[in-house]
Amino acid sequence: MEQVIQTLKRTDAEKRIPVVRLEIDYELVTLHDYMMNNDSDGITKAKNKLKELAKELLRLEG
Repeated sequence: MEQVIQTLKRTDAEKRIPVVRLEIDYELVTLHDYMMNNDSDGITKAKNKLKELAKELLRLEG
C-alpha cells in the first residue's frame, strides 16, 4: 500500500512541475511590468510570490 501512495505522490509532483514553471514565467512578466511602472508594492508582492514558487519547484524536483 505504501508503494502505491508513493507512486501517486510522484505522479502528482510530475504533473505539478510544468504548472509551477508556467506560474514562475507569468510572475516574472508581472514583476517586469511592476518595475516598468515603478510600483514598489507590486514589485515586493511579485518577488515574494516568486520566492514561494521557487521553493515549491525545488521541493517538487528534489
